[in-house]
Amino acid sequence: MKFKGSIALVTGAGSGIGKAVAMKLAEGGAQVLLVGRTVSKLEDAASEISKKEVLQKPEIFSADVTNEKDVQKLADHVQTRFGDLHILVNNAGGSSQTSILKTPVSEWDYVQSANLKSVFLVSRILGNVMIEGIKKESGPNANRAIVNVASLSGHQAGAHIPHYSAAKAGVINFTRALALELSPYSIRVNSVSPGFIETPLTEEGLENEQFVKAIEKNTALKRIGKPEEIASIISFLASTEASYMTGSDVLADGGWLIK
Repeated sequence: MKFKGSIALVTGAGSGIGKAVAMKLAEGGAQVLLVGRTVSKLEDAASEISKKEVLQKPEIFSADVTNEKDVQKLADHVQTRFGDLHILVNNAGGSSQTSILKTPVSEWDYVQSANLKSVFLVSRILGNVMIEGIKKESGPNANRAIVNVASLSGHQAGAHIPHYSAAKAGVINFTRALALELSPYSIRVNSVSPGFIETPLTEEGLENEQFVKAIEKNTALKRIGKPEEIASIISFLASTEASYMTGSDVLADGGWLIK
């Protein structure tokens, strides 16, 4: 088990990609902390993961990762409960449908906060927890990795999601900046840019048959992706198998951009 002895934290872990990542890391032997705003979703996800063959049952922590005080409480909990952190996956996010000329400032701010500010806050505050751990530890568990979930929309602006596209492009470049800043501590920072994946964020659109057919037509692999496929990539980036990767973005769009 490649994550045995590691402490991993996943934001937005109650469903979709976050839940799939938490499950993948737990199956790899990590002690996983599921973070999100909705306790019932976190409890359901933790229960589902616990039914798998995992070394340690996942734990949950309710927090709004756009709120600095909440994130500080999360960091305090990690320090008190585990005393360390090896893997951080910034997956929390959200969006809405709008056009630039009709987007209220409040909606722009919400999407930027959910997708970009959250990554900044969690990385800044929990990054310091990782650095403190490095000072105390050496050996196989010295592997430290942050993986940020960006999006295909960060590479190619999506229709009616200007705020989301801008925020995810920001995540990709923030990842590079953070990777450079944390490199002296050997903390690797990478991002993953999923294409169209079956998640709660895309659920409404995927109920539209014409929309699904359009995705399949314009994707080289002719299908929509699954959360587990993105989780496998994130698991790789979080592991020592990706020990020479930092500041990279892995585009997992099924071949959308090559069509």
